[in-house]
Amino acid sequence: MRITITNAERSAQSMARDKLAAAVQSIRELGCVILENAIDREPLDILRDKMTDDTHQILAAQNAGRDVVGWKKGHLQQRPPPNLPYVFRDIVANPLIVQVTRAVLGDGLFNAFYSGNTNVPGSDPQPIHRDARSLWTDNDLAHPASTLVVNISPIDVHADNGSTEIWPGTHLLCGEPNEQAISQRRTVAPPTRVTAPVGSAVIRDIRLWHRGVPNTSDQIRHMIAMVHQIQWFRRVHTLPFQTGCENQFADSPLDPNAEFINDLIDYLFGPFHTHS
Repeated sequence: MRITITNAERSAQSMARDKLAAAVQSIRELGCVILENAIDREPLDILRDKMTDDTHQILAAQNAGRDVVGWKKGHLQQRPPPNLPYVFRDIVANPLIVQVTRAVLGDGLFNAFYSGNTNVPGSDPQPIHRDARSLWTDNDLAHPASTLVVNISPIDVHADNGSTEIWPGTHLLCGEPNEQAISQRRTVAPPTRVTAPVGSAVIRDIRLWHRGVPNTSDQIRHMIAMVHQIQWFRRVHTLPFQTGCENQFADSPLDPNAEFINDLIDYLFGPFHTHS
C-alpha cells in the first residue's frame, strides 16, 4: 500500500488519523507500507552526493583487494556518515515514520540499526530470504510485529536501478522460504517490486520475504536502513554517532539507542554490526 503525505502533514509532523490506521493495517496484513513525500528533499540530496563519493571509495578498496561487507556481487553494506553535517532528524527521527512504527510497536520503541545496502550497476540477484525469523519458531501462528525495517533512498527507486522484490503477506508465514514454499506462495500471492520516489520511506516487517535484484541502470542505488524494535527486545549494542548530533534525535518518541563519541568514526571500513 502507498500513502502520500501532504505538505500540510509534513509541516504538522503528523499524518491524518485515517492514513495512520491504513498504514498500520497494511503492515499487519501485507507486511509493508510505502510513505511517499515523508522526507524533505534537501537532506536526501546532500546524502546522495556524499554516499556516492563513499561508494567509490569502497569499490576502489575492493578492487585493491580489500574485503568489504556485502552479500552477493554488487550489494554492499554501506553506512551513512554518522557525523554532522550528514545526520538529519528528517531521516534518523522522522516524526511521520516514527508515528507509524510507534503505532505498530508501542511506546518505548528504539532503533537498533543505522546502515544501508548499496546496489551498484551490474549486481547479481540475491536469494529470497527474510532478515529475521519469528521469535518462537515452533509456533504455527505468527506473532504480532516486534521489529520493523525502515528503508530510505536518496534517489527514485525503480525496477531498472534495483528496487527490492517483496512477497506480500509472508511475514505471517512461520516456515522458511525454501524452494517448495516459494513455489506454493507464488500461486497465492506473487512477489512485487518496491518502487518509491525520492522522499519516500518503506516500512516493512523484518520477517517479510524479499530479495535484492540486479541493478541494470548506470545509477548507484543507496538504501539507508534502520531497524525499529519493540521496547522489550534485547539491545545488543549502541549506535555510534559523533558528538554534536544529539539535537537531531531530541524530543522523539523513538529511543535512538545512540552513543555520542568525540573520536572520528571509521564508518566505511570499521567494524559492522550486521542485522540478519
